[in-house]
Amino acid sequence: MQQTLVIFKPSAIGRGLTGRVLSRFEQKGLVIAGMKMMLLDEKILREHYAHLVSKPFFHEILDSMTASPVIVMVLRGVDAIEVVRLMTGSTNGRNALPGTIRGDFAMSNQENIIHASSSPEDAEVEINRFFKPGEIFDYSRADRGFVYGPSEI
Repeated sequence: MQQTLVIFKPSAIGRGLTGRVLSRFEQKGLVIAGMKMMLLDEKILREHYAHLVSKPFFHEILDSMTASPVIVMVLRGVDAIEVVRLMTGSTNGRNALPGTIRGDFAMSNQENIIHASSSPEDAEVEINRFFKPGEIFDYSRADRGFVYGPSEI
C-alpha cells in the first residue's frame, strides 16, 4: 500500500472544513495511518516549500501557513498519491473541477484548503519531515474487502 502526506491548511481549519474533507478520504476507502495537529514555523516551511523560497510571494506563504494550526496526516491505500491528487484538484481553486476538494471549497491559489504529496519520492520526504516512525500505524480497516478487489490487495 502506498502512503502520502496531506496537510489541512489554515484555510481549512479556519473555515471549519476539516470534517467534511476528512470524510471524503475515508469514504473513498483510504486509511488514516497517522494524524496530528501542529503549528508550523518558518524553519519547517522553508524546508517544505524550498522550491518557492526565492519567489517574491514566499512571505505570503509563511503568513498563510502560520495563521493557525494545521492538521498533517498520512493516508494509505492502493495508488494513494494519485488518488489523493485527483481528489484534491487543481492548485488554484478557481480552476479546480467541481467535485474535487478545491473545486468545491476553494477560490484561491494560495488559500486552497489542502496540500498533497506529488510523487512517491516527495511523499517519503514529506512524511519523514512531519512524522516520527512511531506516529504512523499499520492496520487494515474492516471494510477493506469491500473497498478493493481480491487481486488489488
